[in-house]
Amino acid sequence: MSLRWISTFLEAQAAELGAATNTQLAYARDLKDFSEWLDGKGTAFDTVSRDMIEAYLVYCDAQGLAKSTRARRLSAIKQLYRFAFEEGWMDTNPAIQIRGPGREKRLPKTLEVIEVDRLIEAAQASGRNPLENVRNICLMQLLYATGMRVSELVSLPVSAARGDPRMLLILGKGGKERMVPLSGDARAALAAWLTERDSDEEKKREKGLPASRFLFPSRGKLGHITRHRFYALIKELAVAGGVNPDKVTPHTLRHAFATHLLANGADLRSIQVLLGHADVATTEIYTHVLDERLKELVLDHHPLAKD
Repeated sequence: MSLRWISTFLEAQAAELGAATNTQLAYARDLKDFSEWLDGKGTAFDTVSRDMIEAYLVYCDAQGLAKSTRARRLSAIKQLYRFAFEEGWMDTNPAIQIRGPGREKRLPKTLEVIEVDRLIEAAQASGRNPLENVRNICLMQLLYATGMRVSELVSLPVSAARGDPRMLLILGKGGKERMVPLSGDARAALAAWLTERDSDEEKKREKGLPASRFLFPSRGKLGHITRHRFYALIKELAVAGGVNPDKVTPHTLRHAFATHLLANGADLRSIQVLLGHADVATTEIYTHVLDERLKELVLDHHPLAKD
């Protein structure tokens, strides 16, 4: 029964809310763990009480799981039981009043402008061949110019990039679309990549291979460069550019995009739209990042702070 509940719930999430594949996989892992714990207690999904769910959270805490992991697992459980209640599978919702452990409030890591410059310079000297070189430059320019999520970047359809666009149409979380402007450098990198990409695609067609619909095609199952490959690439660029690789991920470049915009006078509402945040409260974290950096600047450089 538990597997049927989970699969039906995930199908509904995908159909009704447009839940991303990564979100569905996370829900599946968390609910599978909960299901296995219930099996060990001889309890089924449809007989769970509030006390049982709270006991599971205590078990997760005892396993040493981080607050963020426990909060995510509870979120999956709460959504499952809300769905079960709405579908009439249960007369009550046992999870409705349970409060989570909260999340540790940590400021997102970001990069200085000079560090981003070094990454882009490293991209200009990267790649095993001219095709990879132009692709890597385009990937880095687009990521920093738009603040896209890495999943949004690697899955961009080539149709979105045709016609030397000033704006890119991005399909974000929950199937929501947004427009982001392109800088001159990003447009130039995109135009150069399209030329190389189309030439390479033409060679594939001559061999009888199907054309790719993605801007960054790959021979893998997804049909486009994967998030994991891009993650590895950006680490390689960090090492080549003399930037601490521990600081560099695709998401820190997204943070850098937002922080640098804010530092140069952009308003939070505009940054919210560009990032695709549903709530401006999510975007407000970057004001704290900027405040922290200004504080460090004073403490490091003000003469009276030396003592």
